[in-house]
Amino acid sequence: MNMFGTAAWVRGLAGTACLFLWVKSAVAAPSAEQMARGEKIFTEKCAMCHQPSGLGTPPVYPPLAHSDWLAGKREQAVKTLSEGLSGPIDVAGQHFDNLMPAQILDDAQVSDVLTYAGNSWGNQNPPFTKEEVRAGRSTSKFPTYQDLLHSAEYRPLPPAPEGFTLKEVAKLPEFFTRLASDREHKAIYGLAQSGNVYLLDLAAGAFGQIIKASDYLKLEQGDTVTMGMTVDDQGRLWIVSNQKWANTVPQTNDVIIWRSSKMVDGHPAGMQPWFHTQYPYGVGPYNHGVSHMAFGPDGMLYVNSGSRTDGGEAGNDPQRYQGGEVAITACLWRLNPKEESPKLEIYARGIRNAYGFAWDDAGRLFTFANGPDYSAPEEMDFVQQGLHYGFPFQFADWPVKPGFPYPYTPAPPPGLEFTPPVLNLGPAGGGSAKGLSTFDAHSAPGGAIWCGQEFPPAVRGSFLVTRFGNLLGPPASPEDVGFDLLSVRVNPPVAGERVTAQVKTVLAPLARPLDVLDLGQGRVLILEYTRPIDFKSQAGWLPGRVLELDPR
Repeated sequence: MNMFGTAAWVRGLAGTACLFLWVKSAVAAPSAEQMARGEKIFTEKCAMCHQPSGLGTPPVYPPLAHSDWLAGKREQAVKTLSEGLSGPIDVAGQHFDNLMPAQILDDAQVSDVLTYAGNSWGNQNPPFTKEEVRAGRSTSKFPTYQDLLHSAEYRPLPPAPEGFTLKEVAKLPEFFTRLASDREHKAIYGLAQSGNVYLLDLAAGAFGQIIKASDYLKLEQGDTVTMGMTVDDQGRLWIVSNQKWANTVPQTNDVIIWRSSKMVDGHPAGMQPWFHTQYPYGVGPYNHGVSHMAFGPDGMLYVNSGSRTDGGEAGNDPQRYQGGEVAITACLWRLNPKEESPKLEIYARGIRNAYGFAWDDAGRLFTFANGPDYSAPEEMDFVQQGLHYGFPFQFADWPVKPGFPYPYTPAPPPGLEFTPPVLNLGPAGGGSAKGLSTFDAHSAPGGAIWCGQEFPPAVRGSFLVTRFGNLLGPPASPEDVGFDLLSVRVNPPVAGERVTAQVKTVLAPLARPLDVLDLGQGRVLILEYTRPIDFKSQAGWLPGRVLELDPR
């Protein structure tokens, strides 16, 4: 599963793709105003998969430039946005077989984005109108925009686990990627993927904005997404941003770790750059970017740097670097927060995209990483300094050999040894008595916390791990997987043997849970990114909510 690429931080996390084609005809050109509105929507909703160039990312997402798919079928183009698309199609002589969910766009927005895509990248087609969209939508599974909105309603809460009560505490004002709190758990912050920062008022059940993205990010320089946030013992806020520099060749991912420099009304403000680096932007929709940050027991700052490829492929976009991973991707960083000009240290390698990691009460570090499209299991790794965990040479504990599972899977350097993932002995998360390394393919593990002595017995001494859920349908994911909160209890280690764990489901189904926050005294906040509790319904996405597990 390719979660959280930086153009919209998760393939599809911000709205997935748009797929359209039009018959050419000699008609009046669309207005500049409609094209501008359509371009904005395309950038937000569609460009992450179909690319700003309209070239797509074959063989996963088809091109829109000079496309011949469904030529002349304007009604089908409207239906594609209104209800999603599934099943095989052929575009520009290539075969595609993927799924995309419906898009939460009203009639005017659909007409604008279709008009933009139908008149860009060599396409010249009649403008769409709201009336035409309304008629086309009426033949879809969601006959009106209101029907589509209904499909995105907040779902009922699942039953609370043993020892807890469960409630909704706040709805999200926009899509959030992280939750964090100060060390006393008095201030709770939410990070939006846009870079805005909010303060949660638990009593009022609402978020209030305290930092605007424009206060510190140079948004005019390129698409920016923020996926990592933490708070240090001084109450300072730390945020990591990823910005795509599209005007460079190859395109660049510009990474900055920001740190607050002052307090305003008792809360951090004045975000200043603390660490800066760059690397070539991803080969397509796979630039996972730099995301989770957390302070370890040693006081150092640990940072996940996700892969820029799906499985080590070169890519085919002439505007992007056509190599595989680079020295600072698919690995875990460590930096000294006491230094003003920190040196980047690679703590461990071969970790594809650990959107979540945490330490147990013995100070052992475990990461929870997303696997590739080829359906290898998602990995939980017991991470130790200097070790290599396989990617892109090995997936889960599959055989190590060149060209497996992809034709481009590279041969590992001579003498390089890999540490296998934790073996899941079940009963949940894909595990069984025979074991799985480690979770169902495409289930997309996210944020994680350690449950200490203050937690109820059912989860005490285990990790709580969110699973965002699959973003691929059949044949990659025949059934929906994830959409839950797991308890992962690591078994006592045995010298010379694989690390194993028992996994149980704590909460299900959840609406694409992405992060989890320990509030102290056994209380837990769960960040639901959106509202649908499955993939197969193809319901559109709107911002989700925050839930609370409370043992009191």
